[in-house]
Amino acid sequence: MAKNSARDIEVTAFATHQVITQPNPLRKVLRRVDDKDMDDPVARAEQALADLSGEFKGWMATEVDRLTAAYAAICNDGFTKASRDELFHAAHDIKGDAATFGYPEAAGIAESLCRVIEHAPDLARVPAELFTHHINAILAIVHENTKLDRISVSAELRRRLRKVADDYLADVNRDRPEHLEVILAPSIVPAE
Repeated sequence: MAKNSARDIEVTAFATHQVITQPNPLRKVLRRVDDKDMDDPVARAEQALADLSGEFKGWMATEVDRLTAAYAAICNDGFTKASRDELFHAAHDIKGDAATFGYPEAAGIAESLCRVIEHAPDLARVPAELFTHHINAILAIVHENTKLDRISVSAELRRRLRKVADDYLADVNRDRPEHLEVILAPSIVPAE
């Protein structure tokens, strides 16, 4: 980069201070674009998302299949570190993807399932129904998402499952105060 000469530097004197302004070397590489040719990256991203939206149902079905397979492996072989990790990652991926794919209530239920997996002191002692209800709720939401009257039902299901999971976790962690603070914190998944 070329050095500025003294004549390129502008000095403005005031009573109490001076302002020294250097020329902006980026002006040489800046390209002016006519208003009609302006690129809108947000519009491009929204269009790309709209173009992909036809794939969302298939992608969500794949995520749900992964979750159910992980839980089936646990039902057959019990909890191992690998099976626990696979169940957690499958639920976590649904938590992250579901809202984008058009299943926001499934995201909340997947978050609740992640919390159970993460904060239960002994997963083998967690009632199997707690896992089953979470997984079945996600399945139902994904398969019944096209019906508008199901939205309020799925929101209520999400709220109730979160409450049951939180009550369970608060009870089994009553002697572990470091977990109670996290368990009693509000959900990070945005509510619709």
